Amino acid sequence: MIEGYPVPEARPALLRLRDRIDGTFLEAGDEAYDEARAVWNGMIDRYPLAIVRAASVADVVPALEAARETGLPLAVRGGGHSIAGLGTVDDGIVLDLGALRAVHVDPETRLVTVEPGARTGDVDAATAPHHLAVPLGTVSTPGIAGMTLGGGVGWLARRAGLTLDRLERAEVITAAGEQLTASATENPDLFWGLRGGGGNFGVVTSFTFRAVRLPDPMLGVTLFYQPARWRRALAAFERWSRGLPDTLTTILTMMVMPEHLGMGDEAWLMIRCAYVGDDVKAGNLLLDRLRRAAPPDDQTSGVIDWPRWQSAMDDLFPTGSRGFWRNVAFSRMDEDALDALTSIAAAIPGRGTAVDIHHLGGAFARVPEESTAFPNRTARFWMTIYGFWQEEGEDAPLTAFAERARAVMEQLSEHGEYVNFRAREHTHPVADISRHIYGEETYRQLQRVKQRYDPGNLFRGNYNVAP
Repeated sequence: MIEGYPVPEARPALLRLRDRIDGTFLEAGDEAYDEARAVWNGMIDRYPLAIVRAASVADVVPALEAARETGLPLAVRGGGHSIAGLGTVDDGIVLDLGALRAVHVDPETRLVTVEPGARTGDVDAATAPHHLAVPLGTVSTPGIAGMTLGGGVGWLARRAGLTLDRLERAEVITAAGEQLTASATENPDLFWGLRGGGGNFGVVTSFTFRAVRLPDPMLGVTLFYQPARWRRALAAFERWSRGLPDTLTTILTMMVMPEHLGMGDEAWLMIRCAYVGDDVKAGNLLLDRLRRAAPPDDQTSGVIDWPRWQSAMDDLFPTGSRGFWRNVAFSRMDEDALDALTSIAAAIPGRGTAVDIHHLGGAFARVPEESTAFPNRTARFWMTIYGFWQEEGEDAPLTAFAERARAVMEQLSEHGEYVNFRAREHTHPVADISRHIYGEETYRQLQRVKQRYDPGNLFRGNYNVAP
């Protein structure tokens, strides 16, 4: 036994776990331990007792058995990109599925089967040669597992909905070690809970999505506005956005541009547009209406392949970035909203933090709210205040900006929060936070699913739904 071992009574069970798996078992003192315990968010610094780097799905059940036997906290990690650091834990077991990244595409059925460690870029690389895409996020590095279980707001939200809306089937290992299929016809209550309820119900070992067809190439356009033009641009966008087809998804971003671009030290507004219709000319005509209503200070425009568009912002978010995220759903873009948005943009403290406003509607809004556990389908916009700084000394001021911006938007906010756009907080009980995120009715339904599939609350290292 290691001298000073934090939980000595757990040591025998962990030694048995080490001997049962085909993957790698790591603990403090092992050469690769510090590398293995790191997650994307550099603000998260946890020291697990054991890290199981699974070599195959067969390593999942032994890890779950060890967690049940010892009572140690368990974290399940896919891509390791959770803003809240949900893929790691102090003095517990990390089940790391990050090596399981295979993607299989059936071009005829458009079914895409993905292992739980795959990243967005893995899926895009596999589907793009077939002119297909699964709705994912807005960069190529996050893991598919957390994205799907939380939602998946991205560039195809209006064309095809959330990532979870395209999920056809999931293979799940429950807390008891039972291997189940969740779909619309098999364990439909579990299927409902997985789509938005996070990692509360089991380890998903396989995701099968129905992809959508995309033109190749697509049209990508970014319009740039300096502060003096923000209000006019936002007002013009509000009018323009009400008549758009599903083939056009837009994200408004306010940020100080990276230094190497030579665009100065003040924040810019970017209106970034992805047009995925077959007629590029028609897409440009739509965008010309916005250009005329709010002439930009600068712009980029042209055809681009899907993987390149999805990965265009990757460099902003290198692994180890320090991030604190807040989000709010809203629908108004009236004078009060413009006051709030311009005040937030003007207060951006410098490089390392930004604001995104996702324009929703379209396919996203046509999914009935009760069909999945995602908390809001009626909001026209979803705003994210987020960070990607590198220095520990910036934690306090940039975190404070995110909190202040969220408070300013509170007057406009609607129900629900998006778990993947939310850092953890420790000022309220976890159950109260989860109730706030989902709303009381959805939370109670999630509880019923939890009571059936994880009554002992083994999967509690998340925005937990208590059984």
